[in-house]
Amino acid sequence: MGKIIGIDLGTTNSVVAVMEGTQPVVIANTEGSRTTPSVVAFTKTGERLVGQAAKRQAITNPRNTIYSIKRFMGRRWDEVTEEAKMVPYKVVPGPDGGTVRVEIDGRLYAPPEISAMILQKMKQTAEDYLGQKVTDAVITVPAYFNDAQRQATKEAGEIAGLNVRRIINEPTAAALAYGLDKRGRTMTVAVYDLGGGTFDISILEIGEGVFEVKSTSGDTHLGGDNFDQRLIDYIADEFKRQEGIDLRNDPMALQRLREAAEKAKIELSQMLQTEINLPFITATADGPKHLQMTITRAKFEQLCNDLFEKTLKPCEQALNAAKLTPEKIDEVILVGGSTRIPRIQELVRNFFGKEPSKNVNPDEVVAIGAAIQGAVLAGEVTDVLLLDVTPLTLGIETLGGVMTPMIPANTT
Repeated sequence: MGKIIGIDLGTTNSVVAVMEGTQPVVIANTEGSRTTPSVVAFTKTGERLVGQAAKRQAITNPRNTIYSIKRFMGRRWDEVTEEAKMVPYKVVPGPDGGTVRVEIDGRLYAPPEISAMILQKMKQTAEDYLGQKVTDAVITVPAYFNDAQRQATKEAGEIAGLNVRRIINEPTAAALAYGLDKRGRTMTVAVYDLGGGTFDISILEIGEGVFEVKSTSGDTHLGGDNFDQRLIDYIADEFKRQEGIDLRNDPMALQRLREAAEKAKIELSQMLQTEINLPFITATADGPKHLQMTITRAKFEQLCNDLFEKTLKPCEQALNAAKLTPEKIDEVILVGGSTRIPRIQELVRNFFGKEPSKNVNPDEVVAIGAAIQGAVLAGEVTDVLLLDVTPLTLGIETLGGVMTPMIPANTT
């Protein structure tokens, strides 16, 4: 029987891992990186690029470069009209008017088709490393994804030629990776997972190889993309005030601005201020215009503070559903690139009253957990049992269009 790989199909980046003996291994791609940008591009010559190659050419080809497709997975058109305006590529209603499609050169792609291209790249990365064909995978999704979003993810796997053995929740996968070497202890952990597009919080009990999720909550529309957007709007508004030109109307300038905002956000996790320097960003009859600006960490925190604090409500909901207080949590695990933001770490520290655990890599831990679950399904790891909960209430529609709950949220 072949290996079952674990794939973290992220909004911003994707990661693939596999179990080698008793150790999970995160696999580097052909560029030598352990994370692959979740970006797909179609060039003028009709070539398809995935990952770093696609991201590199985004500035000169913004209309045909697709990123953050995860935000459109399993969604209906009326749910994403606002988000569709935020991206430079063309998001349109599907043939039936209800579904979502991405239009590239007159051709319509469903979000799972785009995701499948990323999954194919991850599959190829694993095959190159293992030296054998890979057919089976465990793919992770945000815990707060609904059934349509999960089905769309499974469909993407199938289009990519993968037999999706299991879809598991990202925070649960992270807890699995964290707790694998701590099986002698019984502990209650909170997994705070803030990625590029989604936020999840899960409370788990770990003991004797059993990983039991007590509760989960989240927001499928909150993540690093939103923080980038706040910075983009701030910089664009300042430039408009000084020069009278709105850079958001020029796709190429907007893409340069987006990349600069993402870079500034990342730098502000290490530094107290950063420079944004975009020469020849646009031109008028008077000649070229340059954008130069200093952004401080304090300014970034002020721009995004309401979004940062928005993560605390789901934390309260998850604790209430698990009938626990913050003091009862033994460890807090931070997952996702956005948890590197100092203000986020401070909020988490204050909310739970303890220092978050630093012994996991927030970018890789989810894929590692998926690989462990793959090894469990393949029979390579035997003393691990995963018990998860339904993140949302399941019900039936009764007379008058009323939903009657059958299985409440957070049921095991």
